[in-house]
Amino acid sequence: MNWSIIFAIAIALILLRVLYLRIKANSLESDSFKNMLPKDKLAVLKECLLNNPTRTTLANLDTFLKEQGIETDTESYRPYMERQLQLLRKKNAIAEDNELYAEETAWVDRIRPLEFTEAEKAFAEGNEDSFVDHTLEGISRLYSDDAILDELSKLEPRYAKATSLIDGYKKLIALRDESGADDKSLEALRKHRDAWMNDLLTRP
Repeated sequence: MNWSIIFAIAIALILLRVLYLRIKANSLESDSFKNMLPKDKLAVLKECLLNNPTRTTLANLDTFLKEQGIETDTESYRPYMERQLQLLRKKNAIAEDNELYAEETAWVDRIRPLEFTEAEKAFAEGNEDSFVDHTLEGISRLYSDDAILDELSKLEPRYAKATSLIDGYKKLIALRDESGADDKSLEALRKHRDAWMNDLLTRP
């Protein structure tokens, strides 16, 4: 997995999703997973699938979605897993790997974070602050550039800060695409990413 993929995964991390929870979530029977809220379970299962695309992680996601009454054709993800195996046998397949990961994140983001459902409920109840808070939390759990920018654009009419967040994220994309893959460059990129995420989740 190359540096840009690692960055793309990391940009969607929220502090709650720590490593040991992701590992234990491979078993739906683990206590750590059972005790999580549904929105956190979904976030962990999606991340597990992206980081470890196996039959088990896909089946776990499928089971959870059915329990929640969320209709998703999880079988349509299998071709991505097969392509991932093919790429592992290739050398210098960075461009193809990036393209595949972009497609995988777009697929995963079609399963909308449950924070957006909470946002819709708050909006229906006329709770503007809660609507914005839940929407921002949902955005923090997206992976693809298009999905993040699209949700921020939708939020602009009701949240003035969304405009600066969009600008900041576009600068982050440019920095990522122009950055080197050495440790120093990656560390600088991580700091910029963390700063943007902190800005996203901090209300003025």
